[in-house]
Amino acid sequence: MEKDRERLLEEIRRLYEQLRDETAQKWDRDLPFEELLFDRWERARALGFGEGTSIYHSAYVMWDVHVGRDTWIGPMVMLDGRGGIEIGDNCSISTGVQVYSHDTVSWALTGGKAEPDVAPVKIGDCTYIGAQAVILKGVTIGSHCVIGACSLVNRDIPDRTAAWGVPAEVRGRVEIVGDEVRIVPVS
Repeated sequence: MEKDRERLLEEIRRLYEQLRDETAQKWDRDLPFEELLFDRWERARALGFGEGTSIYHSAYVMWDVHVGRDTWIGPMVMLDGRGGIEIGDNCSISTGVQVYSHDTVSWALTGGKAEPDVAPVKIGDCTYIGAQAVILKGVTIGSHCVIGACSLVNRDIPDRTAAWGVPAEVRGRVEIVGDEVRIVPVS
């Protein structure tokens, strides 16, 4: 039994080293073993997400989450869809983003007597959510938006808007001409 275990561990180590070396050579990166083993696009398909979408193996997906096509969902993301989450096409959801469609504030304060509060979250098409941003229940973020890193989004953000901060505030208007993007500050 112990010999079988040691042989299996050695095979796993060899597989890891092979996958690590191939990934380093092809993509110039080093990833955790689980990311070397599992395909991000395959996981997205298994979750029913749109064609061309990818989601890292380290991302959490719970309850009712729908994602459009060609969206990138980075490592260590939390998509808590108890109240429903919709993410559009061509979005970039950066590392460590947390999206919550419920909270348990009332539940905790009443000793479990109150139900959790739920409200859907919607993120439009062609939107960028910066690293470690937190989006709270009931928020709608429009299309062609930029949400800055480490922002707390606790209110709706209209289309073509750049917002950041704690709480996130509208800081600019997104202008797109061809393949050029400008953030025009608002006063």
